[in-house]
Amino acid sequence: LWTSPSLMGRNGGPSLMFRSRRASLIQRLWRLRCVTPGPDDSHGALKPAAHALFKKLKDTELELLLRAVESRGAGELGCVWVELRGSKPGLPASLLLCRLYRWPDLRHPHELKRLSCCRSLGGEGAIHCCNPHHLSRLAIPETPPPPYCKISPFAIPSKCSGALDNKRKVWQDTSLSRHSLKDGYWCKLAYWEYRLRVGRLYPVHDNFVNIFSELPAGNGFCVAQLASRNRSQAIRRVRGKIGQGLMLSQEEGNVWAYNRSDHPVFISSPTLGLAVHKVLPGYSVKAFDYEGASSLDAWRDPTEGPCDTHTIRISFTKGWGPSYSRRFITSCPCWLEVLLNTHG
Repeated sequence: LWTSPSLMGRNGGPSLMFRSRRASLIQRLWRLRCVTPGPDDSHGALKPAAHALFKKLKDTELELLLRAVESRGAGELGCVWVELRGSKPGLPASLLLCRLYRWPDLRHPHELKRLSCCRSLGGEGAIHCCNPHHLSRLAIPETPPPPYCKISPFAIPSKCSGALDNKRKVWQDTSLSRHSLKDGYWCKLAYWEYRLRVGRLYPVHDNFVNIFSELPAGNGFCVAQLASRNRSQAIRRVRGKIGQGLMLSQEEGNVWAYNRSDHPVFISSPTLGLAVHKVLPGYSVKAFDYEGASSLDAWRDPTEGPCDTHTIRISFTKGWGPSYSRRFITSCPCWLEVLLNTHG
């Protein structure tokens, strides 16, 4: 077959155009890597492995990876599939891209948790997803910060308990009891600003839900759409930091929380113990264990008294409890209550 030179163009025609486009995608991806290398990597040390991986990806996969990296996981982007067959020994693709674009100090695959929105089988079979924003980093329980007034984060000394009891106001809302939940959804979400609940309860039917203020092309519970009167500056500041917020997912008898925002979130639940846990951006924590909760007849929050054993509380950017200046979660500007349905 003969092809007209006019169709080929100069210096190779269409094939050169496609090669140039692919080279441009790879170049842009390499420029977007983390500026600071990991402790075991010098500048450019990951370049051979990264370019070998890019070479294996189709153009559509490269474009999807580029959108995921540029948007930092905003929206509901699909999986970036890579073939495992014929791969040389070395860093797994998901670990390589997470180190390249998210956590340069990441060392082992077991530090990662795949998000429930990912369709990958976790590396089993011939292909798996290597989208770095379909993975989170597992949160390691941290040592609580030094307590205020020398009060232990796990108990209130007797010399202080009287003063605290006199000032404590018991906070209850019987309308949020889990016994009012109907079948068909695994939880309901209640959004609070200090002691004021804003908006209606939000039922969750899918196995995961996003709670956010700004999430382009995302679906879920958008707190920015909830109106409230006389909103204070403190509330406005915290709401402005929620951003991509967090993802809650129900997985194999557990509830996981993934912090998608640029600021810490603080989580408390009966199966997490008495401490309020700080979860950094990009990290996941097992927020609730159904099996563990089944052995709890009652749970007493060290700051607010008896609580429902099937409730998770999450505060955006501000911690609370004996280890923080805010004693109660109702002193936090913006927080979320997750009411788990035990009858579904």
